[in-house]
Amino acid sequence: ISKQMLEQVLREIQPLCTVEQQFIETFFQLSHDAADLQVLEVSVRTLGLLFIFNLFLRLEEPTTQLLSKIFSCLEPELRGFLDVCNKVHPFGCLQVLVTLSDSIFEMWGSSPALPPSFLSTVLGNILLLAKSNFNKCIGTLCKEIEEAKMPSKARGGILPSVSCFKEFVNFSEEVFRTARRRGELDKAHLRLASSVFSSINSLSSANLKVNTDMVMMENFHHIHRFLCQKKIQCLESKKREANERYSEHMEKYVIKYLGQPLEKLNHFFEGVKARVAQGVKEEEVSFQLAYSKQELRKVIEKYPGKEVRRALETLYRKIHKDLSPEENLLPVVWHAMEQEFLRQYQEFEELLQRCYAGSGIAMDFTMEDLLSYFNSITVSN
Repeated sequence: ISKQMLEQVLREIQPLCTVEQQFIETFFQLSHDAADLQVLEVSVRTLGLLFIFNLFLRLEEPTTQLLSKIFSCLEPELRGFLDVCNKVHPFGCLQVLVTLSDSIFEMWGSSPALPPSFLSTVLGNILLLAKSNFNKCIGTLCKEIEEAKMPSKARGGILPSVSCFKEFVNFSEEVFRTARRRGELDKAHLRLASSVFSSINSLSSANLKVNTDMVMMENFHHIHRFLCQKKIQCLESKKREANERYSEHMEKYVIKYLGQPLEKLNHFFEGVKARVAQGVKEEEVSFQLAYSKQELRKVIEKYPGKEVRRALETLYRKIHKDLSPEENLLPVVWHAMEQEFLRQYQEFEELLQRCYAGSGIAMDFTMEDLLSYFNSITVSN
């Protein structure tokens, strides 16, 4: 609504100011000399429009002086109108910025070699105000995103800061869809994306009731998926970063929970690897008291096939409870769990063959058993 009203205001005042300026210049025989026009033409081509606005704001011309007195209330009224537009909608400054920029661009684009009109000079001042309001809005939004706290009773899911970022991007892209220029918006997008990433990173020090890596994984995945849909050029690097962070935290989440089903077995073989890394020969590891064949048998006895399957079922239920349904990451995470579990099992088997060769010691389940466990759990759920 504010956009339509501003466009109507500009349509109403433009012919009025133009006719009045033409009358004054004709009646009082006021015009720019050839030298001024030549300088202006070169400046427009080489330095850009905003510079020209600032240049002519400093020129005290008779025409400008007369029009400033006739339309003395124009600029204050336009400034007041901008304040109203900003109050109508939290992001009203975006619509104002686009409308003013396009209007001024059309004025200058139609006759770039001519000196600026009184109206274009006034609108230039208003445009600077609109840009200032826009930057303040973005600064406030960045601060809100960075300082946003996760609800105390929240158990994961998409963070308020991520939802806020999406809301702004969706709204702004619609507003700027037909805009002639979007440099200001691109800079704002990058600032906000950095604030969102900072907000998510701050969770690592938060006292959450759920796994921090899981929350960060889901939110970076959500941002990556959103940016893939929007296809915003200036955010390509942020899209790649979000994907990298998603993968990083999924790996941490998988590794943290993976050791739980075979915790003692995992701990035992980590110790074996540590002894080998310290210089103990592989064939002599079994002579270490804590890693003897007898101790290995005791640990293996704690993990019969049925217990492993039951532990995996418990793990699946926990993951299902942790993950939010909106991201649908359960199949992805569970598959990653399976791959890492099989890799870890293969590592245990290799350590058995190298450090306990000829002992006849073997785990109660095979690789085929594990594949069967994961498959049946997936199908039954």
